[in-house]
Amino acid sequence: MAAGGVSATVSRSRIQRGERGVWQRQFYRHTIHDVVDLKRGVDYLHVKPLKHGFVKRASEGAWSSFHRDIKLGEYAPNWGSQIEWYEVEFKNFE
Repeated sequence: MAAGGVSATVSRSRIQRGERGVWQRQFYRHTIHDVVDLKRGVDYLHVKPLKHGFVKRASEGAWSSFHRDIKLGEYAPNWGSQIEWYEVEFKNFE
């Protein structure tokens, strides 16, 4: 907002709670404990568009950092397809 952004329309319930139209009401806090936990968190972020049906493979996300991570050798190009998707693996990240 300080940089010149404009607030979204605020609903009556947000006004009653003193909220603005910038932040989501819900969030999930998860403290990263180690490198393995960080990797699982990044995996979850890469697979989220797949989970919601926007893509059929993680590599289809045009603006995803997944492409960079493939180049760095962190993932195989075919990682994160509908065939491989098991939602239970990421239940703790929601």
